Amino acid sequence: MIGLINITAWHWAGFIGCVLVFLALDLGLFHRRAHVVKFREALLWTSTWFCLAMLFALALKPLRGKEEALEFLTGYLIELSLSMDNVFVIAMLFAYFQIPRQYQHRVLFWGIVGALVMRGLMIGAGVALVAWLHWVLYVLGAFVLFTGLKMLFVETRVHPEKNRVVKWVRKLYPVTPHLDGQKFFSTWQGRLALTPLALVLVMVETTDLIFALDSIPAIFAVTTRPFIIFTSNVFAVLGLRSLYFVLAGALEYFRYLKAGLALVLAFIGCKMLLDPHGGPPLWFQLKIPISVSLFVVGGIIVASIALSLTLGRRQPPRSAS
Repeated sequence: MIGLINITAWHWAGFIGCVLVFLALDLGLFHRRAHVVKFREALLWTSTWFCLAMLFALALKPLRGKEEALEFLTGYLIELSLSMDNVFVIAMLFAYFQIPRQYQHRVLFWGIVGALVMRGLMIGAGVALVAWLHWVLYVLGAFVLFTGLKMLFVETRVHPEKNRVVKWVRKLYPVTPHLDGQKFFSTWQGRLALTPLALVLVMVETTDLIFALDSIPAIFAVTTRPFIIFTSNVFAVLGLRSLYFVLAGALEYFRYLKAGLALVLAFIGCKMLLDPHGGPPLWFQLKIPISVSLFVVGGIIVASIALSLTLGRRQPPRSAS
């Protein structure tokens, strides 16, 4: 039965409060000291966040109905899969700035905190805009379709030395030539200065902002319910940190994953353009059920990963560029 409870401010506050508690435990208890996050530990945390997301979906079904539970699962899967492309970029940033593995978790932790804040603001703005101008969904659909096609046919490269935000930060603040442990700030030439670790954090935040411009519009193809959009995004972003350490050593073997992500975006864009979005359908419009969307998105991701792992055994991994 749908609508057994109404989502109130208390539900929002309770969810955000739980997230803050998990983050405090993560930084203050489990990762108080800098250490190298090994594969087994990362896999355990990735499994933990995934299980929590599945439990949340199971709780949604009796409280809000099967449709919203499927919307959450589909949104979570979309956001999590698109976040994998973010993992590739983060790995390149760590390699470029030569960040030791024991300090990478600290950058990712604060990067996640910033990402949660930015995505919360973007989701709020997006929901308000769609409620005000419903036809914006078609504009977002065209943008998501264009992004998917661009990802499929145009190779994107990351050039940290050309990043405008990094150049702007360097002009405003002095930057130390070397790391000072896991500190973001240090004293250099008698002045308070940023460390290279802080520059990497800035790059991670700006990178996530760029990726959010793709992933957040995509989730509007699934639902326009603010609570579902926000919670599915949060669970996916929280799992991104540990997912990075799981995939970091084998990124080059997922050579077909990017193509799979591009197809996911293209499918979502087409879905948004074809969906009547509550209005009377035109002759070319078609409402794709949420269960079908979940099956298609999941199938594309699984197929791209399976293809990558199968062919990865036959072909040598490509060198990072």
